[in-house]
This record gives sequence, C-alpha cells and structure tokens, in this order.
Amino acid sequence: MGLFIPTYFSPISQYTAIVKSDTVLFEYEDNFQKQTYRNRCYIYGANGKLALTIPVKHKKTTTRKKTKDALIEKDFPWQNQHLKSLRAAYRTSPYFEFFEDDLAKIFNKNYVYLIDLNIDTYLFVTDALQISQDFRKTDTYELAPKVDDYRDFSIAKNGVSIEINEYTQMFDDKYGFISNLSILDLLFMEGPNASCILEDVKLML
Repeated sequence: MGLFIPTYFSPISQYTAIVKSDTVLFEYEDNFQKQTYRNRCYIYGANGKLALTIPVKHKKTTTRKKTKDALIEKDFPWQNQHLKSLRAAYRTSPYFEFFEDDLAKIFNKNYVYLIDLNIDTYLFVTDALQISQDFRKTDTYELAPKVDDYRDFSIAKNGVSIEINEYTQMFDDKYGFISNLSILDLLFMEGPNASCILEDVKLML
C-alpha cells in the first residue's frame, strides 16, 4: 500500500509509485502546504518548462488549513487558461486528440474544493493508463504510517528525481529532454505505451 497526497495532474514520479503500489491510499488529513504539486503541474511549453497553477483561497487565520478544506479561488479564469495552454503545447502531439474531450470535462466542471479536482485528475489519468482507479482515504494523520509513504512526492521544489528512458517531447529540439513533467506530457506523447515507460522508471529517493 502506498500513501500519497492527491496532486494536480501529478508528475511522472508519483504515477510511477502509483502503478507499482497494490493499493493507493490518499492523505486527506494533512495540512495544506504552498509550493507543492497540490495545486500546480508542469508541462512542456513552447518556451520550455511551464507551470500551470490553480489559485487557492488563503484566509487570514492562525489556524492551519487542511488540504481537504482548501478552496479554489473563483476570481481567476484559471480553467480556461490551463486548457488553452495544454492545447497550445500539445495539440499536434500524437495522442492529445484522444484525450481532449475527457480533459475538457474537467476544465468545464465547477469545483469548490481543490481535493475534488485532484481526485478527478487521478481518475482521468488512471482511466487513460488503464490501471485500477480504486483508492482509500485516510481518516487520521499519521507522522510515521505503517505503509509506503510517498507524501514527499508532492514537493515541487527539490523533490523526488527519477531516471527515465527518454521519450520524444514536443519541443525537445529546442530545449532538450525535461524529466518528471506532469503525467499529461507522457500521455500525450506516448499514449498506450505510457504504462510501459512508467514500469521502467527508477525513483531516486
């Protein structure tokens, strides 16, 4: 069993651990942290690595906010911007058109809580990878859980690195291969072969 933070179109490192876990357990009782993949992902844009960030409401309070209670800020058209960025980056990729309709459903849905969006991205990706969509939720926070703990995989800066067989990327002729982008990059470029590539990825813990 692997314990994960639900993140936004998670990086390849997280899905590598997910496909190798017999059971997925999502952390619902942790405190929200900034500068993580909880509300951002990275894709390969025309100018290199591009961050897509979901605006989250921050209230002035001394009480720490749990991730499951994090609210999406409605004052910014982030969904239109993210979908537009994905289309600009990947519309000519080999497999984008196969996923575009289901992807658009996520960006057209009215989300209140960040965690609901992240679970939907998980369901989208597991369906695309044709792997089990089952998962469990934690009901208490444990500092030292008795399962494989992958919660640090949610750290965006100086987080987990990977060794991966390089695959063709949209703009690698300009900027070279960029490792550990969002799983979307691998899906749009490799389609059905994405699962096989994930099986061979080595996590540098």
